[in-house]
Amino acid sequence: MKGKKLYPAAITIFGAKGDLTHRKLIPAIYNLFIGNHLPSSFSLICVDFLPDSDEEFRNYLLGGVNEFSRNGKADEMKWNEFSTRICYIQGDFLKLDTFVSLRKKLDSFDKENKQRGTRLFYYAVAPRFIEVISDSLYKLKLCHQEKKDRIVVEKPFGTDLDSSKRLNRFLGKRFAEAQIYRIDHYLGKETVQNILAFRFANYVFEPLWNHKYIDHIQISVAESVGVGKRGGYYDSSGALRDMIQNHLLQLLCIVAMECPDAYQAEMIRNAKTRLMQSVRIYKPAEVFKNVVRGQYTAGMVDDKPIPAYRNEDQVSSGSTTETFVAAKFFIDNKRWKGVPFFLGTGKALPKQTSVIAVQFKESPHKIFKDDIVPNRLIISIQPELEICLLFESKVPGLEMKLQAVDMDFIYQENYTESIPEAYEALILDVLEGDATLFMRADQVDAAWKVVMPILNAWKKFPTRQLHFYEAGTWAPAAARELVKPYAKHWFQLPVKNKVQPILKDSL
Repeated sequence: MKGKKLYPAAITIFGAKGDLTHRKLIPAIYNLFIGNHLPSSFSLICVDFLPDSDEEFRNYLLGGVNEFSRNGKADEMKWNEFSTRICYIQGDFLKLDTFVSLRKKLDSFDKENKQRGTRLFYYAVAPRFIEVISDSLYKLKLCHQEKKDRIVVEKPFGTDLDSSKRLNRFLGKRFAEAQIYRIDHYLGKETVQNILAFRFANYVFEPLWNHKYIDHIQISVAESVGVGKRGGYYDSSGALRDMIQNHLLQLLCIVAMECPDAYQAEMIRNAKTRLMQSVRIYKPAEVFKNVVRGQYTAGMVDDKPIPAYRNEDQVSSGSTTETFVAAKFFIDNKRWKGVPFFLGTGKALPKQTSVIAVQFKESPHKIFKDDIVPNRLIISIQPELEICLLFESKVPGLEMKLQAVDMDFIYQENYTESIPEAYEALILDVLEGDATLFMRADQVDAAWKVVMPILNAWKKFPTRQLHFYEAGTWAPAAARELVKPYAKHWFQLPVKNKVQPILKDSL
């Protein structure tokens, strides 16, 4: 077990026939089961509009486990034991009868266990269903015990600051804040969680973690895929809402926040929120100087053709929605005074990577003839899980000749066990009532306040500085200009366990 004693738990998934459930949630829950992390008594209640029998639905879920689980195909005996806990409810989220059927299942589970169990309600649904599901849970008192009942809400949490506040108020009238788990799967990734240990358990780095020693920090998430079948959603969202407002700003918080007084959920969330509230909010005139947006045109990724974004399914032919964003942010506090944070993300790029690059300042000692490459710390979140430090060393020989070398910490070389998927860690945290890796209402609102001036500027000037880049290339040249004079290019992640210092065609 991860830590706390787990009571009997009824896990309800709304949107049980959706892609998220099939690819991520069920494989994660199954892996928790075979790892003995679930309570001995649990039930998995799956709700969706589409008709299906329990047996057919279980076979459908088995296909997802066999294809997407980190542990490979399911063991027949283990799956048979696991699948007996699964039941399917066909129902319309808009009808109260669906939740009456759900109540019967929950009451039956509690009766079997002779006690009221923990209830987890996972909203794997489109945002338009969040309020109607919440209202029905509230009316039928299915989620009314603050210490035992929890809801998990996927992004996007609102579409702007006003809608985020409205949704927070709506949920706040029906549930306690402690019951609401706003999930960002990036925060469950092993390397992201390790940043806290890296910073606050190793004194060698924390004294240098400030404006005196750090020149700038880059946080980039590149995706090789286009929008695919998500065109309908993506065209009303864009990269800023889809990635910057949540994933990348959350990474920024972890990298830049102050050390909390203790490793406790609320203290850590307080530190993240204070950091987010310190991010400088741009005036309208500053947006186009500090933020670059782009949209991909037709091209090739991994020898496969990608159509132009405007030719993707359910995308407007004249769309100005951004598929790429690069932004420069500043944090107005004592620690980070004057240090730029560059956040970049895009679709249809040459490969999938998630990298945090901390660039230290140049050495003040100018006694060597060779050009000195400043120290650089690179944290690779995916696909490689590693942390690399670039530093100068003398080349063996009779002359004092220097060369940049790297020192690696590679997960696969240090740990033999399979690394849990992000959703495994996050679902277990919800079952244990640990909100450390989940966003609080005030943190979500603070993130929206950062991006709202950008959204408003783009809405007012929809075509201004909308740069186009060919699918399969590293995005607009304007993104490289943004990081100057701090860097010539965006840093690339480690490849084959060696740091590529700076690639000319990197993001």
